[in-house]
Parts: sequence; C-alpha cells; structure tokens
Amino acid sequence: MPLSAEDLEQKLQQALRTGAPVHASAVAVDGAAVLICGNAGTGKSTLALSMISLGAQLIADDRTLLTQQEDGLWLGCPDPISGLIEARGIGILRSPSIPTARLAAVVDLDQAETERIPAPRHLSLLGHSVPLLLNVRAPHFAQALMLYLRHGRDGA
Repeated sequence: MPLSAEDLEQKLQQALRTGAPVHASAVAVDGAAVLICGNAGTGKSTLALSMISLGAQLIADDRTLLTQQEDGLWLGCPDPISGLIEARGIGILRSPSIPTARLAAVVDLDQAETERIPAPRHLSLLGHSVPLLLNVRAPHFAQALMLYLRHGRDGA
C-alpha cells in the first residue's frame, strides 16, 4: 500500500534517528544524490539502472543508509551490498559506485505525478527541507532526474 507524503516523511525521520537502512535505492550525479523510495516492485532498481546508464553513480540498491552530518543529509550503503544492484530477470550486477553523497531530492515511486508542471513539494527531515518528486510515468523520467540533479529546477 502506498505511503502518504507524511508517512514517508515519518519513515525517513525514523531511519535518521535509528540508523536503520531505509527500503530505497540511491544514485548520485555530480555529488547530488536522489533517494528512490517505493514499495517492492515499483521500479526503484529499474530507475536507478536507467540513471546509471546515463552517467549517474550507484550509492545503494534496495537498502540505503540516511545520516545527518554538519553540512546536511547524506546517503550511504551497508557494506555487504556495496556496488551491487538488482536487474530483474538478469540477477545481481556489479556496478561502479560511490560510498556516500549528499541528499538532494527524494523520489516517491508510490505516488503518481498528475500535474504537468507541479508546484514544488518538500519533506522536512530533522530540520532539513528536501525536495520531494513524485513518479512521472513517462519514458523521460530518468533523463529529467539527471538534469534536475545537475542543474536544478527553474523557480524552485
């Protein structure tokens, strides 16, 4: 069952407080990371693989560590799965990866974006305002996320 934005925010807050991995994948572009959240089978690894094929770097697949540091929120990977990503129908693949990157946005694959040009959304995580993007069910989603991480959004 999809989580509301408030439930997702609480889930991520809990992970920050406890240090437990969150059920999410993460990739980075030029040091800016996106946390890809969603229920099993929503396409977290698929979106991460698409972004990696466009030049993103893997941080973690399926279990991501979320920590607070002096300069913001950071994403990392539990050691046993570092550099590994699932490709459904192929298996577990090795991927070049980076150990950590600063969180720049959260993608919620459980919630579909219904607006052509949505108003900015944010989650509040331990006092940090983090942009929240919903699932754009269109072929350009990975490419748009790459541009977003590299150059930001106009008016945001």
